[in-house]
Amino acid sequence: MSGARARAAYVGYRAAADVARVLPPALAQPLARAASWAWLASQPARRHQVARNLERIAPELSERDRRRALVSVFENYGRYWHELFWMSDAGANTPLLADFDCHGLEHLEAAHAQGRGVVAALPHLGNWDVAGAWITQQGFPVTTVAETAEPPELFDWFVATRERLGMRVVPLSRTAGSAMVHDLGAGRVVCLLADRDITGDGVEVTFFGERTRLPGGPALLALRTGAPLLPVGLSFEPHGAHAARILAPLATERQARLRDDVIRVTQDLASNFEQLIRAAPDQWLMLQPMWPSDLPPAR
Repeated sequence: MSGARARAAYVGYRAAADVARVLPPALAQPLARAASWAWLASQPARRHQVARNLERIAPELSERDRRRALVSVFENYGRYWHELFWMSDAGANTPLLADFDCHGLEHLEAAHAQGRGVVAALPHLGNWDVAGAWITQQGFPVTTVAETAEPPELFDWFVATRERLGMRVVPLSRTAGSAMVHDLGAGRVVCLLADRDITGDGVEVTFFGERTRLPGGPALLALRTGAPLLPVGLSFEPHGAHAARILAPLATERQARLRDDVIRVTQDLASNFEQLIRAAPDQWLMLQPMWPSDLPPAR
């Protein structure tokens, strides 16, 4: 992104956050939906990608229901950003945390009691920032990793917003791994969005019946530190509510060479992600290509 475009993006994010803070939800929420519809109309490539995703993850849907689900993906994407903008000033005092339903909290409690930290791996479902803030409110110290953004002021805004929600933010860099190992050793819950291979060096797995790559970081952290690895799925619920589903820890005991164990655990994580995503296909906020067959031949 060019410097001018990056600066314009930063100004746009800050302006949207300012509007979200002052408008009452009864007005801001319909406005967010309208903005998502306008963005849907202006993004043919992303529409096509979401439609391809839905064909894979929900083949049982009729053509009509798939079109509705596609619109719902963009509406939920708009809801995510509206809620993040709304929380950017309120921080941990946001009323969004008042109606949060968590299934499987006992898995997190038991894993954390072992004293080796916890790796929580999530697909892009629901609002992960609301979930991180809620987990923090329950007394679990949370660390998350953030992809850097341009300009630096935009990245700083994202970091400051999540820190106000109670989370420690580690920038995605060469030192992120050692920072996460340190935080696991301190008993923190390291939350990782792990359904998109950002760095290009992920682990090859079968995901919804097709080969692709997912990040190997969650598996590697769990195997090296002994921290339990928990798959977690989130969902938007009606009337501003949210829910989380925490699954039982994966089997991360060493069985073979480290590389083979990373592949095995990452494939197990992919299978659990499939289960979580199938439960709410219109809430999987994945708008980028996920499988090699979705990329142009040159890539």
